[in-house]
Amino acid sequence: MNLWKHARGGVTAPAGYRACGVAAGVKPGRNDMALLVSDADATVAGVFTTNRIQGAHVKLCRERLKDRRARAVVVNAGNANACNGPQGVRDARRMAALTAGALGVAERTVFVCSTGVIGRPMPMDKIAKGIRLAAQSLSRAGGAAAARAILTTDTTDKQVALEFSIDGRRARIGGMAKGAGMIEPSLATMLAFLTTDAAVAAGALQAALAAAVEHSFNRITVDGDQSCNDTALFLANGAAGNRPLTRTHRQWPVFVRAVEAAALALALKVAEDGEGATKFVTVNVRGAASAADAHAAARAIANSLLVKTSWFGEDPNWGRIIDAVGYSGARVAEEKVDIRFDELLVVRRGRMASAKSPAELRKALGKKRFSVNVDLRLGRAADTVYTCDCSPDYARINSEYTT
Repeated sequence: MNLWKHARGGVTAPAGYRACGVAAGVKPGRNDMALLVSDADATVAGVFTTNRIQGAHVKLCRERLKDRRARAVVVNAGNANACNGPQGVRDARRMAALTAGALGVAERTVFVCSTGVIGRPMPMDKIAKGIRLAAQSLSRAGGAAAARAILTTDTTDKQVALEFSIDGRRARIGGMAKGAGMIEPSLATMLAFLTTDAAVAAGALQAALAAAVEHSFNRITVDGDQSCNDTALFLANGAAGNRPLTRTHRQWPVFVRAVEAAALALALKVAEDGEGATKFVTVNVRGAASAADAHAAARAIANSLLVKTSWFGEDPNWGRIIDAVGYSGARVAEEKVDIRFDELLVVRRGRMASAKSPAELRKALGKKRFSVNVDLRLGRAADTVYTCDCSPDYARINSEYTT
């Protein structure tokens, strides 16, 4: 039984948070700047891309995270502020300073995130204007507008809110994320923001976020391309009034499960909204000799363009799947592998299972959501990766000149 329930809203569902989305003019014709503010000092946790090329905001956020204190996060879409050299770092710092001045908070408590095109100078005149407007537009009802403002090629916003009880007090977790392409996370998704009004000790908050990310954002892929701006931040402002949570608190497991549920809900929305996607696919691998093998096999299947395009065409070409398992690096014995599309047995011990009609096989891949289940029959380890198909629209979206 879940010890939490779904609530309405997103990042402003917990008490003590305000947000907004405004048009700064970086990405013409739409809102392209979000501001998230905690009314009181919040403990903050974060995880970031492991790409060796990193956006300016990643460098700034890593530095600020050492203090474990946050009041605001300002986010712009339309420009990644990556590969802009020292000027990019100066621009990220200026974004933080302008936001701090507009809000009247300490500059070191302002975190900055950027998403969009790599290698273009930041239009700081537009950024400054957007920050001024955002500071005047904050509201408790602004979470949805903020979630829309951070989007790039996404087709829909991604929000979540959960409610639970800690020390007899109502607490909530809220969240928003963006991402549709360049999704192959390692320690974070493109951009994700979680908030809670629970009081949580800094080390415990970091542990909860890292654990949740590992089995949510780190288990999705759209195209196998890891962003240089991947960031996930988690703010806890204590407005719920509970005794600060640590890993020894009797209700720590309740909080951890709620964080995991919120992160997974956001991650699945990212995978489902993959650029040009028509199908959401869950890849399950079990019977692996080790956890690393299970993960390697699942990710190889999920990232294979041959597999993903066959899903789009509803071509039940299981040979592409077993081939991906074979090159994944996982230990595998061909004569032991079973493969199922949902519950339909397609491969038994490395060979085609009892004859299935083409129509039956295609029907299994014709659904908008289905699973590919692989049993290596070599051990007890298992893993899951969430992904999507690859359609001609993915090529179209990523071959157009981006403004």
